[in-house]
Amino acid sequence: MAREGRDRGDRDDRDSEFVDKLVHINRVAKVVKGGRRFGFAALVVVGDQRGRVGFGHGKAREVPEAIRKATEEAKKSLIRVPLKDGRTLHHDSFGHHGAGKVVVRPAPAGTGIIAGGPMRAVFEALGVGDVVAKSIGTSNPYNMVRATFDALKLQQSPRLVAQRRGRSVAEIISRREGQKGAAETAGA
Repeated sequence: MAREGRDRGDRDDRDSEFVDKLVHINRVAKVVKGGRRFGFAALVVVGDQRGRVGFGHGKAREVPEAIRKATEEAKKSLIRVPLKDGRTLHHDSFGHHGAGKVVVRPAPAGTGIIAGGPMRAVFEALGVGDVVAKSIGTSNPYNMVRATFDALKLQQSPRLVAQRRGRSVAEIISRREGQKGAAETAGA
């Protein structure tokens, strides 16, 4: 019995480390014999602000219950995203889902989060402080969040790339810096 209490306490500690952002609530009506029955759908983004983020969708007759269901689903679908200096992304990436397309780019320190609506919630929950993002095609929050997650899943740190190629991190970074220098001299 004491063990169960301890596990429940650990779970509360684990849950408290997450920040949840309500992105969208949709009210839907079902017409029945006596009138209309209203239901609610909630889209929630959850993150630990240190590189883990997830999203969930919940439906219920009451708003708080829909938000609770969405939050539980979001905690089950967490992904880890490598962050550069704990504040921005490592490289540009492009994601899409349905008609929703997004472009996310790293930004210099002090830029802040330049992203619209649903994408801003994802980056705040992720813990990214400096990023520039653009959504193209649709303003549907569900597709925008899914497209943003598609782009974030493509993020790779130099350490992962070096490990995969069998090279050192310094080689990967120096090659990237060399390509930037060559591109700047060619453009000037």
